[in-house]
Parts: sequence; structure tokens; C-alpha cells
Amino acid sequence: MQITLDVKGMTCGHCKSSVKGALEELDGVTSVEVDLGSGKVDVTYDDALVNVKDMHEAIEDQGYNVVA
Repeated sequence: MQITLDVKGMTCGHCKSSVKGALEELDGVTSVEVDLGSGKVDVTYDDALVNVKDMHEAIEDQGYNVVA
């Protein structure tokens, strides 16, 4: 499965690394691409192992907002 999340508050390389790292730690996430300019985060994942709610929580735990 693939989803594109709209994440607010990312402004620098550290932000990008924080979001990417948090998502990559989730079981079932196979790929994460972060575009700082647009705030879009493309996630490829196995929906048998992880869900979108888990992704939102992982990003929000890093201090960023996911626009639903």
C-alpha cells in the first residue's frame, strides 16, 4: 500500500530526518520519502502490519502535525 501524508511544521533537514526515522521504525513501513517544500510524505507500507493511525501518532510524537 502507499499513502501520501500532508505534514505541517517541517522546515529543515532535521525535521525531515525526524519524520522519516519515526516512520521507518514502524513495523511494516518499507519506504519513506519526505518533500520539505510541499510538506508531503510518501509512505509505502504493509497494511497487515501497520495502519495510518500508527503513522499519524509516530509523526505527532516528533512534534509535527498531520493534516487529515
